[in-house]
Amino acid sequence: MFREKINELKNWKESNFRKPLILRGARQVGKTWLLKEFARISYAKYVYINFEETPTLQSLFLNDFNIDRILTILQIHSQTTITAEDTLIIFDEIQAAERAITSLKYFCENAPQYHIVAAGSLLGMGLHSKISFPVGKVDFMDLRPLSFQEFLMSLNETALVEVLKKKDWDIITVFSEKLKEYLRYYLYIGGMPEVVDAFIQTRDWNQVRHIQNRILNSYEGDFSKHAPSEIVPRIRMVWQSIPSQLAKENKKFIYGVVKEGARAKDFELAIQWLIDCGLLLKSFRISKPALPLLAYQDNSAFKLFLHDVGLLGAMAALDVKTIIEGNTVFNEFKGALTEQYVMQQLRLDSSSYIGYWTNERSTSEVDFVIQQDGKIIPIEVKSGENLKAKSFKLFCEKYHPDVAIRTSITDYHKEEWMVNVPLYTIGIS
Repeated sequence: MFREKINELKNWKESNFRKPLILRGARQVGKTWLLKEFARISYAKYVYINFEETPTLQSLFLNDFNIDRILTILQIHSQTTITAEDTLIIFDEIQAAERAITSLKYFCENAPQYHIVAAGSLLGMGLHSKISFPVGKVDFMDLRPLSFQEFLMSLNETALVEVLKKKDWDIITVFSEKLKEYLRYYLYIGGMPEVVDAFIQTRDWNQVRHIQNRILNSYEGDFSKHAPSEIVPRIRMVWQSIPSQLAKENKKFIYGVVKEGARAKDFELAIQWLIDCGLLLKSFRISKPALPLLAYQDNSAFKLFLHDVGLLGAMAALDVKTIIEGNTVFNEFKGALTEQYVMQQLRLDSSSYIGYWTNERSTSEVDFVIQQDGKIIPIEVKSGENLKAKSFKLFCEKYHPDVAIRTSITDYHKEEWMVNVPLYTIGIS
């Protein structure tokens, strides 16, 4: 398994301004594996504490935040001598130990020489809203499912990834059929680490779907376990409505699809809970493509995507035959998988604002409008062979963006007003 975040963790380790790090992410995106792998390759030793699995240590921080006392207990428990310069301390499922998150403030202030990372699914972090959060005393990093690039790397296609990074379009075109095949695989498999690993080991599509369904069932079980009981039914309704929402021609989230007659106030808490847990991605409508895009955000109009394209296909019971039937998979339920894929790839750059544009009457739409490095870039997603994009062209003629991108399964080519880039190159840098 290859994860780009390893390099970010190495940079964190070497930083002169390093603070205790919280690695955020939904359940089963590979947080534990990543931190242990980082410890294995970057430190002489590490101490790993999973507070859900070690209830005897859940009271570790209740009496005080004396770092010497805490370290002594950790050393005895792990039978490892903790030395500041070459030991990584990992607190996993940190939300399971009361005041453990608060303790990171004291590690930062009183023992900054120690290297400490914490992880916890966002499904659990929300339980401790009354704790004192160490604002300004911790660094954050977000982990998501494997990107398409990481998927290729995990399949040992390192040379192919290097070609994609260099944007050498002549060479990329030579391998376009191979890349399309891998992209079809990715739209079905997605980026959940256990699913990708199973595919690598077995090449069994039925096993892929079995694991995806198991993950989906575990998420629904987590709703009851971690969410406030009064909103659990609404969380389930929102969650189960996502395939239907994205199957519409207009993919704007409609409350009436969740429940007839429903209004925003009925489901806004449930939606926010799923977003905070990392299970949903949100894209707001912007009324005007001007800097900063946030100033033109319409909070009443948005799209919701899952955090993983493979899980979206599993929820929709996507038939595995679509993988071998040419480019059928790109067009499934009105291109929902393709747009979901692009959203995930764009979200890899956490500094980018990602919205979409419609005119006031919603008769014209551009799938994505992003703010990146001081530029506003419209992106039109075409899931099929038909590359006509009337709304996109009207948008470009009206607002004259410096860069306009259409992404499709066709090869790279440049026109006077826009650039067409292959779907398999989106988000790869």
